[in-house]
Amino acid sequence: MDLKCDVCIVGAGPGGALLGYLLAKSNLSVIVIERHEKMDKEFRGEHLNVAGEEVLKSYSLYDMVEKTGLLPMERIEYWKNGEVIKSIMPSENERHVGIHVPQKNLLTAILTESTSFQNYRLLTGTKAVSLIKENGMVKGIVAENGKEKIQILSSIVVGSDGRFSTIRKLAGIPFQQIAHGYDLLWAKIPAPSLWTPVIRQASIDGKQLALFSQAGGNIQIGWNIEKGIFPQLKKQSFYPFIQKVIEAFPDLKELVQNHIQSWQDFILLNVHSCKCQSWVQDGLVMMGDAAHTMSPTGAYGLNSALLDASILYEVIIEAMSLNDFSERSLKAFEQLRRTEVERLQAQQIMEEASFHQHFASA
Repeated sequence: MDLKCDVCIVGAGPGGALLGYLLAKSNLSVIVIERHEKMDKEFRGEHLNVAGEEVLKSYSLYDMVEKTGLLPMERIEYWKNGEVIKSIMPSENERHVGIHVPQKNLLTAILTESTSFQNYRLLTGTKAVSLIKENGMVKGIVAENGKEKIQILSSIVVGSDGRFSTIRKLAGIPFQQIAHGYDLLWAKIPAPSLWTPVIRQASIDGKQLALFSQAGGNIQIGWNIEKGIFPQLKKQSFYPFIQKVIEAFPDLKELVQNHIQSWQDFILLNVHSCKCQSWVQDGLVMMGDAAHTMSPTGAYGLNSALLDASILYEVIIEAMSLNDFSERSLKAFEQLRRTEVERLQAQQIMEEASFHQHFASA
């Protein structure tokens, strides 16, 4: 199958989905491909901060997302010896300290709006396998859906396909991977009745333990562990490990015991961040985690992807008006976003290093 469009977006995560919607709304023809068949893949970076919230509101999407289900956080609590030692409340004129929005809900709202445009097309279960180039200029992609090959010709290809980006690899874009010295174990328990939507933090053997209230009535629990140690942990008894969680949050003892019963109840996230040497080539732009992978600290990844989409949208509109899809033209996106993104990446490292200070005086 041969297709043609103004912009081909590889990856229908929040950033790619938002960009596709904005471009289609501006009458550009857009094809978005997504390797997953369904949009209900569980995602663990699902917190909006004020910046991400404002992006959605600026495009009249927030109310639609809210209808699908989200949960504002009332405060952040720091716990020591089984009790709260410090609380952080919303800043003046703000109503929350973050919003949990399941990725499925966010994507459902954005993609439902997008598919109302005749010039928009979403291809799920479809993966990019090569770039189409002409005289060094990216002119599209070759993709596969099962055994079917699909050639998509476009003026611009956008790589928004995440931290292990295929487009980044196909384009041969060098990147520096940054180790953070830890990995993350995720688990989930149901929230107790009358549970207040909060974020809880504790320090266990010098490592961060965090609880995040979720829309839908669950609590997501994240344990920082030493980098690469999980295979060794799984050979040891499970119970001393989980007992430390119960000691940190004794009010959740019964729920933790009933719903986290073996190492199989954890999901491992290999934590790293990265910086790409460049985010653009002739006819090609990288965005979101594909361009600048973030660590989980501070929940900046989702919000950075939404901000990327907002800025890249303006740059692409300008490039289309000038019929200029060169690296020089598209570089405006990188110039507008790179400094702020790298500031946040540095901030994440500082927050990780200083986490223990929240408990020092208690």
